[in-house]
Amino acid sequence: MSSKTKSLAGLQPKLRFSEFRDKEGWQKQPLEKFLDYHQPTPYLVADTKYSNSYETPVLTAGKTFLLGYTNEQHGIFKEGLPVIIFDDFTTATQFVDFPFKAKSSAMKILQAKNGASIKFMYETLQMIQYAVGTHERHWISKFAPMQTPMPVNPKEQQKIADCLSSVDELITAQAQKVEALKAHKKSLMQQLFPAEGETLPQLRFPEFRNAPEWEAKPLSKICIVLQGYGFPEILQGRREGKYPFCKVSDISRSVAERGGVLAEAANYIGDDELSKLRAKLIPIGATVFAKIGEALRLNRRAYVQKECLIDNNVVGLKAIHGVADDRFIYLLSQQIDLNEHCGGAVPSVNKSTLEEIEVAIPDALNEQKRIADCLSSVDELITAETQKLEVLKTHKKGLMQQLFPTPSSESEG
Repeated sequence: MSSKTKSLAGLQPKLRFSEFRDKEGWQKQPLEKFLDYHQPTPYLVADTKYSNSYETPVLTAGKTFLLGYTNEQHGIFKEGLPVIIFDDFTTATQFVDFPFKAKSSAMKILQAKNGASIKFMYETLQMIQYAVGTHERHWISKFAPMQTPMPVNPKEQQKIADCLSSVDELITAQAQKVEALKAHKKSLMQQLFPAEGETLPQLRFPEFRNAPEWEAKPLSKICIVLQGYGFPEILQGRREGKYPFCKVSDISRSVAERGGVLAEAANYIGDDELSKLRAKLIPIGATVFAKIGEALRLNRRAYVQKECLIDNNVVGLKAIHGVADDRFIYLLSQQIDLNEHCGGAVPSVNKSTLEEIEVAIPDALNEQKRIADCLSSVDELITAETQKLEVLKTHKKGLMQQLFPTPSSESEG
């Protein structure tokens, strides 16, 4: 047996299917033994004017994955599916089991060979810990010759691939449930809030159908605009404390991970620092969002659930007591596209600009609260189903750590 395929008796995963427990241990072998690569040049899209009405997806190996759809009929990759697409610069990967076209020439299309399972090889790539350094192409020089643990028996590869595929199916089904709930909420909001320039929503609760039309008012009449503060570098870095000091990144994280609820941050301060800064706390119930830069364009909103500070790249809205409901303002703010109100080379909005934005609002607080309660119940469902999705992803990660040899098990061998 050559040095490249030398069997390592101790190279075994923590968890092994019963039919393979008494078999030979895994072997370290180069990825190029089991994966062929193709250049994407014949499959590159010519026209990047995408449309959802077209049929063929255009892909990238990065997080964005699906860039859009094209109507180009030539150069579609469809033979030998499924495949792995590999970003030659970032080493990001995606598993693809449908015909596609590619956007970037900095991508390799990987196919299995020598009896390997393409799904197993994809999961093997996910287990590789590799830090991208200099800007260079990685597949041929770094990844193809890389020695990785492989089961001797191809049937063990397939067994692991089938197991992980079953978990992926659960994850996909759960993700679809979350997206369906989000689409339902979006549709509901479009009906519960008037369209731009109108003062009556399409859908109104029975008890308010004979109530007056909503009234267009500037934000200054229904809420207070709250300003952020400069966050001195010397105060940054404390991971625990009385008050979260929230940056744009904390808002983004709250939207992605907690359904927009903002109750924690990466940085904290105490009463002493608060006094030195002469800063006013952002109260519970305020809505906060980015007011400058590309983050503004994303229109992400967070709902404050713990007294905090915001830095000077963030702005807040707090309902005027007796005039508006906090949760309603949070939902109403999601109807405002800040891209329509920002100016300058770097997109930004200031206090006066925000105060002048006109919105439609019902005078009756109980109608505002009824709308907020309805949509909050949907938010609770979305949060609960998102948490289930994260549990499934964590389960798969833990399963992979047991089904594949870890660096520690390799050193023990």
